[in-house]
Amino acid sequence: FHWHLTDDQGWRIEIRKYPRLTEFGSVRTRTLIGRDPGGEYDETCRFDETPYGGFYTQQEIRDVVAYAAERFITVIPEIEFPGHAVSALASYPWLGCTGEQYEVRQTWDIDDRVYCPGKETTFEFIENVLAEVAELFPGPYVHIGGDECPMTYWKGCPHCRARMRSEGLTHWRQLQNYSTARLERFLNARGKQLIGWDEILEGEVTPTATIMSWRGTEGGIRAARQGNYAIMSPGTYCYFDHAQAVGEGEPLSWGGYLPVDKVYAFDPCAGLTPGERRFILGVQANLWTEYIADFDHLQYMLLPRLSALVETAWSLDRKDWDDYRRRVDRLRRLYDACGYNYARHLWAE
Repeated sequence: FHWHLTDDQGWRIEIRKYPRLTEFGSVRTRTLIGRDPGGEYDETCRFDETPYGGFYTQQEIRDVVAYAAERFITVIPEIEFPGHAVSALASYPWLGCTGEQYEVRQTWDIDDRVYCPGKETTFEFIENVLAEVAELFPGPYVHIGGDECPMTYWKGCPHCRARMRSEGLTHWRQLQNYSTARLERFLNARGKQLIGWDEILEGEVTPTATIMSWRGTEGGIRAARQGNYAIMSPGTYCYFDHAQAVGEGEPLSWGGYLPVDKVYAFDPCAGLTPGERRFILGVQANLWTEYIADFDHLQYMLLPRLSALVETAWSLDRKDWDDYRRRVDRLRRLYDACGYNYARHLWAE
């Protein structure tokens, strides 16, 4: 269970050393209604004007970890760094390049206000956070994000420029590489292995880093070929916040179209030799919840697509769509018996 606990729109984990993260960073004052226009916010955009917040206490997190362990599930926490950081910067402005006071983000697009890797206090903060996280999650992995990090503020930051000079860096991307390597050393010293989104491959990574490939499968292929383990999670096959069907009557979704048969057709090892395939740890379905308001909606987006991806994970070399279609009827009876809210398009064909 990959648990995405921090983002621009809210900080969702109690960190005792930094109480403002949950006092201020966990609450946004309002939320955009409907689909995000992608950065072009004008008078046509509507907001609900309702504060939204909440976080998991450390005891609640221990309870979730224990519940998962009883079912042989490992929980992998994700603490985003250096991007997707506005909720942290709203809590502690000194974490950013400018020190400006921000609000927790109310919309969904990528934000260029990120952590300042030029300041030593930033690393003191994130290492203290990760130390508490490592104590809460006994599994071997910690995910540090690493995706979608604009470098706009870094380029005008004297602290970042000084860091580049002191470390002999010649390109801004190397500043993120430096940050990733530093956090990996910190986690390794505590018996943890780093996972990052495939952007971290744009710099050098150590053989112990695991790559989560979301911008297609290319990142996972590259990782496997250089001897890094990878998890395949490309948006075209594994983003379950995409619509299950087209047409009226479908709930609001991020966009895209991902029917069950396309999920079933996914081959996470395509293009890899038998020797390279062993570096693919598996696949992951991502269900981002910007547009998912409740548990019924969440179930609808997951089912029955999750069953199709499960067969890819466990029976890749024995998949047969016609056979799956026959067997999935049994799952439908289970869904009905359990009262699950599942998508029914597969049975309407």
